[in-house]
Amino acid sequence: MPGMDKDQVAAVLSEIGVLLELKGENPFKVRAYANAARAIESLTEPLETLVAEARLSSIPGIGDALQEKITQLVTTGRLAYYDELKASIPEGLVAMLQIPGLGPKKVKALHGLLGVDSVSALETACREGRVAGLAGFGEKTQARILEGIQFRRQYATRHRLDEVVPPSEALRQALREHPAVIRCDVAGSVRRFKEAIGDVDFVVSSRRPEEVIGAFVQQPGIQSVIARGETKASVILEGGIQADLRVVTDEEYPFALAYFTGSKEHNIVLRQRAIDRGLRLNEYGLFRSAEETRDPALRVNCRTEEDLYAALGLAYVPPELREDRGEFAAAEGRTLPKLVEWTALRGSLHNHSDWSDGRHSLEEIAARMADLGCDYWAITDHSRASFQANGLTPARVHRQIAAIRKVNETLAQSGSEFRLLTGAEVDIVKDGLDYPDELLAELEVVVASLHVPASSEAENTRRLIRAAENPWVQMLGHPSGRLLLRREAYKVDLRAVIDACAATGTWIELNANPYRLDLDWRLWPYARDKGVRCAINCDAHRHEDARYLYWGAGIARKGWLTREDVVNTLPLGQLRQALGLKRGGRVPGNPAGA
Repeated sequence: MPGMDKDQVAAVLSEIGVLLELKGENPFKVRAYANAARAIESLTEPLETLVAEARLSSIPGIGDALQEKITQLVTTGRLAYYDELKASIPEGLVAMLQIPGLGPKKVKALHGLLGVDSVSALETACREGRVAGLAGFGEKTQARILEGIQFRRQYATRHRLDEVVPPSEALRQALREHPAVIRCDVAGSVRRFKEAIGDVDFVVSSRRPEEVIGAFVQQPGIQSVIARGETKASVILEGGIQADLRVVTDEEYPFALAYFTGSKEHNIVLRQRAIDRGLRLNEYGLFRSAEETRDPALRVNCRTEEDLYAALGLAYVPPELREDRGEFAAAEGRTLPKLVEWTALRGSLHNHSDWSDGRHSLEEIAARMADLGCDYWAITDHSRASFQANGLTPARVHRQIAAIRKVNETLAQSGSEFRLLTGAEVDIVKDGLDYPDELLAELEVVVASLHVPASSEAENTRRLIRAAENPWVQMLGHPSGRLLLRREAYKVDLRAVIDACAATGTWIELNANPYRLDLDWRLWPYARDKGVRCAINCDAHRHEDARYLYWGAGIARKGWLTREDVVNTLPLGQLRQALGLKRGGRVPGNPAGA
């Protein structure tokens, strides 16, 4: 078995800490694993190198016992201690941790006091009112637990994009390299870049389908085979992701790819469009026939999807837009937008450093992001209300501004054109913003975010609109507050918020963290039509989070956004001018707005 990488090792160490807490182990031991996980995540050199050179002990908090466990994970991909620990705890307790609001302490209490050892047993206990009677719980907690159980049940078979795309791409690459494969693509909701995925669809063309099927079901990472036929197969990948393969002839390929890409709504319109022209469209072809058929002699010759759309009088519709949300009128009128590419992004305007809850120093962030080819990177650490994230007091903000200027001076002296931007993710609190306007005016980038919502939609909407009306706030962060497959969006009238942003010249963030992808793609056409610009931000807490720009750009494309709609496609000078527009041209550290 191959060894684990840094992220996988950190995840195992973190889970060990959680499992130990479930068992009621010494809190110092629990904390040691949590600290070790953070230390591994924060490494600036390859973990494999540290293991090979026996230098793990140089990492603070990594003693002999942890060094041995980490070495085993890196070299073998297994750890007997971890396997035995998992086996000693009822699976139901671990499953209960997935319910929003339930941590190890509460799960342990529920198990010890009520004997609850599964989600179903917990649901029964809540419905019988037994949870509300426990100290530290109460009626509200009991109600939230029931809501959380329902939420998890609703999304139990769904997966985030970042969980699905990497194994899908690896499997697609393996299929493309097989000698019996002519063409191969991922289809379905993955190709359409939906934020949550049910399963993965592969379409392959081949003259030897049985060989392709045989190779597919034997790929690494496949846990089980659900079904296997002559031209199709279904398997379960690691992580419980279902993957379905359909093998067709190369003549059928463009039609099968379009059909299995979907969406269902898009396909219905396509088929009706074919009928209106005296044709029939299905997964096997576009046929000159008034009846359903698979007769190759009647098939319209289309080598690509572009040919198929052209045969129906349409410009090619990018997969992200195939949701029957206006794409047909635009394709017929040749007005489809040129969608933004992730490579056009020059940096991120919402990120965290080790001054709050980030992993890396200002110097480390500047070096890494410059090396990645970015032009700029805003440091927007949490404000003081986010005490759990080590939010900055105004005094610390002033010290950070000075520190960032010092880093930029060093960059300039070295000839680098990369710059860090000063900023803050300021909490939207009940009576306004967490920092006074005088402090916000000193920052280059101000992101206002609602982290603790009110119970009413009207109040949340009012708070966000009030933040947008502040002259020093350039953008609203993750406005719906959702955590995909974990937490529903806040109660907010987002169209009213968008209207307020349009009226005040405030940008809206597309938070590219794959747990968020917020603002939702369904709302971006409305925002774009209102003239609201988008900032695709990583909300980075560590170096690796820079890759989130890819996910954010994909969602922006799904929201019909172009390069011109996204502010962080601008070079630094133009970005600074844009940052100053709402402030009457004033940008701290850049008085001329240049």
